Amino acid sequence: MAAMQDAAAIQGIASRFRDLSPLMDERVRRQWAASEALAYGWGGIQAVSQATGMSPTTIRRGTAELRARRASPRDTAQKRVRRHGGGRKRRVDADPGLVNALEALVDPATRGDPESPLRWTCKSTRTLARELTAQGHLVSCTTVGRLLRAAGYSLQGNRKTKEGDSHPDRNAQFEHINAMVKQFQGRGQPAISVDTKKKELVGDFKNGGREWMPRGQPDEVRVHDFMDKTLGKAIPYGVYDITSNQGWVSVGIDHDTAQFAAEAVYRWWKKMGRKRYPGATELLITADGGGSNGSRCRLWKVALQDLANRLKMPIQVCHFPPGTSKWNKIEHRMFCHITQNWRGRPLVSHQVVVQLIANTATSKGLRIQAELDTGSYPVGAKVSDKELAAVKLQPHKFHGDWNYTVMP
Repeated sequence: MAAMQDAAAIQGIASRFRDLSPLMDERVRRQWAASEALAYGWGGIQAVSQATGMSPTTIRRGTAELRARRASPRDTAQKRVRRHGGGRKRRVDADPGLVNALEALVDPATRGDPESPLRWTCKSTRTLARELTAQGHLVSCTTVGRLLRAAGYSLQGNRKTKEGDSHPDRNAQFEHINAMVKQFQGRGQPAISVDTKKKELVGDFKNGGREWMPRGQPDEVRVHDFMDKTLGKAIPYGVYDITSNQGWVSVGIDHDTAQFAAEAVYRWWKKMGRKRYPGATELLITADGGGSNGSRCRLWKVALQDLANRLKMPIQVCHFPPGTSKWNKIEHRMFCHITQNWRGRPLVSHQVVVQLIANTATSKGLRIQAELDTGSYPVGAKVSDKELAAVKLQPHKFHGDWNYTVMP
C-alpha cells in the first residue's frame, strides 16, 4: 500500500512539473523542486529527482536557497539567471562517444574477450572512470554511476540457479521419494530427513547477520577466523521428522563420519522418535547423495546395519540425486531457522550452540531438541568387502544404488 502511495505521489510531481516547467526559469525551477521535496518528506529529494529528471544536487541547492529566503525574507535581491541552455554541458553532450565506450567496458559479452581491458578486473565505478579517462574520456566515478543507472545497470551479485548436468532419472527419483514418504505417513511409520549442517567455529568469532543491541555496544569478536584449538568446532547433524515437524540435532566435536550420523539418528529415536511412534515397525530415511551419509559411502551402510540392529526394525533409505541436496526437507524446514536464530551472535561455547539450536521455534510449530555429542569418530576407517557383504542390504527395483533397505 505504501509503495502504491509513493508511486502516485511521484506521478503527481511529474505531472505538475510538465505543466509548470515551461513557465519557470532556472532558479524558480530548482526552488519549486525543493519545495516539492520538503512537502514530500523523507526521501523527497530522490522522489522529485526521479519525477523530474533534475539532479539531486540541484534540488539540494534549491532547498538551501529556500531556507535562506525564509531566514531573511527582506532580502529579495534577484541574482542573475542564466539563459536557457547556459551552464556547463553534460559529459554525454560534450563527449558523444562516452556512453558507447562505457557500455563496451561493462557489456557482459566482453567478459569472454581476452582483449578487454577489464577482463580480469573488478568493474567498480572508480575502475571504469580510470579506464575511460585512459581512453581519452575525461569522466568522474560519480558520472559513471549516473550513466550506468540511466542505461539500466545496477549492482548485482551472483544467483545460484545452475545445477549442472542433471541425472536423467532425477525427476523420477523425486517422485519415488515423495511416494515413499506418503506411504510411510499413511501407515503411521516414521519418515525423517537427515543431513549435516555447516560446521561452525566455536569461540568469539564473527557470525553473520545483525541483532538488536544497545547503540554503540556490538559484541567484539576476533579479527581472524583461526580455529581455537581448545574450543574446536561444532558439527551439527540434524534429524527432521517430516510428519510431525519436529527436529533433533546432535552437536559433534570430533568428525562428521557415518558412525556420527547413525548415532545422531539413534539419539533422535531414543529421545523423540519412539515416543512419537510407539508402534513403529520400520523407518524411512531421506538423505543427500554425498557426505557422511552418501549413497556410495560403504561405511554408511555398515553404520546403518548397526543402527537397524539397535532399533530392531528395517531401515529404508532414499537418497536425493546428485546436485539436488537443497531439495532435502531438513535444509529449508529446519536448518534455515537455526541460522536465523543465532544470526549476529558469536558461538562462544558448545553449550551456547546447543542452547541456540534448542531454542529455535517457528509459528508453524517447529520445535527442536539438541544435545552435545562428545564421542570420538575417527576418520579414515576402511570397510572391507567381507564387512560390506555382511550388511543385509536389499536394493529396491528402482535405482537400487539410491534406494535400499537394511534389515536387522
